Amino acid sequence: MAIGLIIIGDEILSGKRADKHFPKTVELLAARGLALDWAEYLGDDRARITATLKRTFASDDIVFSCGGIGATPDDHTRQCAAAALERPLVLHPQAKEKIQERMLDMAREAGVPFDLNQPENLHRLKMGEFPQGADILPNPYNKIPGFSIRHGNGGVHYFMPGFPVMAWPMMEWALDTHHAHLFHRQPKSEKSVLVFEAMESALTPMMEAIEREYDTVRVFSLPHVGDAQTRRHIELGVKGDPQQVELAFARMTAELARRGEDFRPA
Repeated sequence: MAIGLIIIGDEILSGKRADKHFPKTVELLAARGLALDWAEYLGDDRARITATLKRTFASDDIVFSCGGIGATPDDHTRQCAAAALERPLVLHPQAKEKIQERMLDMAREAGVPFDLNQPENLHRLKMGEFPQGADILPNPYNKIPGFSIRHGNGGVHYFMPGFPVMAWPMMEWALDTHHAHLFHRQPKSEKSVLVFEAMESALTPMMEAIEREYDTVRVFSLPHVGDAQTRRHIELGVKGDPQQVELAFARMTAELARRGEDFRPA
């Protein structure tokens, strides 16, 4: 089981809006001892969204999808999820209730009478049309819910609005309510050094040997061209099981010292 993130919206790909979901998702997962395994950005293209969801529904992954669940012409995610699952869109009774509560709240705040049968209010109910069999995802910000779909062997997709003020609390609720049993199950640590004026190709055999020797550790190498504050260097490190990280890091620094490399803690 992996954890994935889908971010939908032409405004992201065009640069009209900067994506904030990716770093926040990484932060929310890390606080719970989890990590993001993959992420995808999609524009408002029905065929591409449908094809992507069809592929991800076939997995056992936990997937968070942000954007496109409104009821305007450029919102396609609900329809694409239904098409990918080959299910009809139906008005979810709990979603209908929550949307009506929100509309009533808005009417009270504005001091105007509330008429459910007004065309704009009937149209708002479309935000509660989800693929048949979906569950609602509570929205503490304005009550208008997202939805979730379970699939495969423990997999689930959570569909949330593109607005961070709504999506992030919904993501936290989903994690804490349904996936707390996964928190901090695999302790991980990371240690690294900065190796100055070194060539990655010369360090690669050592990196490969460490991964062979310590099978729960991954080696990483992040080159930096240097700037006004720092010379050209490579951040070289190991991450994974804490006990093996300590052993692998000791092995790495000993080898760097033997080779006469110029390095210091990152």
